[in-house]
Amino acid sequence: MHRLLRISFLAFAFVLLAVAMPRAEPSRAAPRGVVILIRHAIAPGTGDPAHFRLGDCSTQRNLSEEGRRQARRIGEAIRKAGYVVDEVRASRWCRAQETARELGLGPVKDSPPLDSFFSNPEAGPARVAAMAEAVASIGDRTVVMVTHQVNVTGLTGVTPASGEAVVLRPRPGGGFDILGRFLP
Repeated sequence: MHRLLRISFLAFAFVLLAVAMPRAEPSRAAPRGVVILIRHAIAPGTGDPAHFRLGDCSTQRNLSEEGRRQARRIGEAIRKAGYVVDEVRASRWCRAQETARELGLGPVKDSPPLDSFFSNPEAGPARVAAMAEAVASIGDRTVVMVTHQVNVTGLTGVTPASGEAVVLRPRPGGGFDILGRFLP
C-alpha cells in the first residue's frame, strides 16, 4: 500500500510539474517576400568628404565602434524576429558594406542602385527607380538592402535614423507596403 501511495504521489508530481512548466513559444516565422531596407549604422559626419573615392575607405566616412556594435544588434534583431535572410545587398560605400558585413546575415553583394546620391541629387530619380525595381523583383525571398538616408527617404518617404530598418512588402503590379520600422 505504501508503495502504491508513493507511485501515485510521483505520478501526481509529474503531472503538476508538466502543467507548471512554461511552454516554449511555437516558432514564429517572419513573413517571406520582404525587403528589410536599412540605413547604414552610425558613421559620424554628414555626406561624403570632398576627396571621396569609391573603393578607398580612407577617403570616406566610416562606421564608428558604436556603429559596428549597432550593426551587430540590427542583425541580432532580424534573427530574433524570425526572418530567414536569403540575400544581403549593400551600397558600394564602405559604411554600408561594413554595416552589411557586421549584420552577420550572410555574404554581401554590391548593389549600385543602393549607392548614395547625397552629393549628386540629379542621380536621385534614376537611383530611386532602380531601387523600386530591385524591391519589386525579390519574389518570395527575404532580402536585406543596406543603403543611405537619402535613398531610403527617396524610395519610402521615411527619414530613418542611422541603423534604422524599414520593412517593405512588394505589391503585385508595383509599389510596396511598409510593414514596419525598427531601430534596435
